[in-house]
Amino acid sequence: MGFREHASRVRRIVGIVLAVLLIGGVAVAVVAGRDSKDTSTATKTVRGVIGSEKAEFFADPEVVKALAAKGFTVKAETSGSWAMDQLPLKDYDFAFPGSKAPADELQRRSSVKGGPIRPFYSPLVVVAHRGAAQVLADNGLATLSGKSSGKLLMAPYLKAAKADRTWQQLKGAGKHAELTGTVFITSTDPVASNSGALYLAAASYVADGGRVAADEAAVDRTAPLMKKLIQVQGAQQTSSDAPFRDFISGVGNPLVLVYESQVASLLLLQKQELGDLVVLYPDTTVSSDHTLVPLTDSGRQFGELLSTDRRLRELAVRHGFRPQGAAAEFTAATAGHTDYIDQQLTGIRQAPVPTATVLRAMARRTRG
Repeated sequence: MGFREHASRVRRIVGIVLAVLLIGGVAVAVVAGRDSKDTSTATKTVRGVIGSEKAEFFADPEVVKALAAKGFTVKAETSGSWAMDQLPLKDYDFAFPGSKAPADELQRRSSVKGGPIRPFYSPLVVVAHRGAAQVLADNGLATLSGKSSGKLLMAPYLKAAKADRTWQQLKGAGKHAELTGTVFITSTDPVASNSGALYLAAASYVADGGRVAADEAAVDRTAPLMKKLIQVQGAQQTSSDAPFRDFISGVGNPLVLVYESQVASLLLLQKQELGDLVVLYPDTTVSSDHTLVPLTDSGRQFGELLSTDRRLRELAVRHGFRPQGAAAEFTAATAGHTDYIDQQLTGIRQAPVPTATVLRAMARRTRG
């Protein structure tokens, strides 16, 4: 064998050996990366369906950042809380409606051990402009504790609704050109929306003498009034966001049912001046217990994180929610806004919520 042939053969052998070593080196690097357990940038993606009132919370870059720091990326889709059980939830990790009743129904479809998780809640309130609030107070339908807050007296209000009272029949309303027509509260569609359904829960409880509706007979007793409360409104939204935005912009009905969190978020997150807005807390109301139903083990880990992580609770408060078991955090955050926010919900009665089956029947009766 000549020198040139020998050298060529040696170069080929060396090349093959280097190639093998290079491939082996890459393989070792990949295995090392997997075994290093470096999760500083790795996140677990969880998919869920949420009530629309929480969409801004999950879209908040600070919330995204706080979740990523704990190893989670959330892909959330919105749905009416009372329509979630109609969705195919096979590929979801969690469902997060705005109250306990639909969550209890969803829980029956979950094989994950442990019950639902309630990270935060928000009471229902009615927002009004100062002129309308004063007229209600002057006619025994509300009480005012200052310029920007008070209570809506549910029994007198329901009596007025039953009698189809108009603003023109209320003393003092003539001073306000915008106060015309029937006195009613704008709510969302109770068939599909959480706040609308909870409005019926509170109203039916008061109308039936402090009894929670438990059967068809109870639904029958209050059906005419519940139908009147809903049908006087005409077309309804499926989310409280649109009527609240209309109210803030100065259009729409003088009385709008919203979540306290929507008002608190404007104050704490957006630092917005609320002008002549008055927050009326119904003296008998229902709180929206935002209830997460884990559908996978990852969904449960995520739900527990929302409840226990201090930074996420802080961000939830900034979006106006009251964290469960951490009242002091909400109190501290809203200390400068007690002219609007009733921190202790003083003298406000919480009405029990009927089962999902009963409340759905009640909601359907408002349409027929």
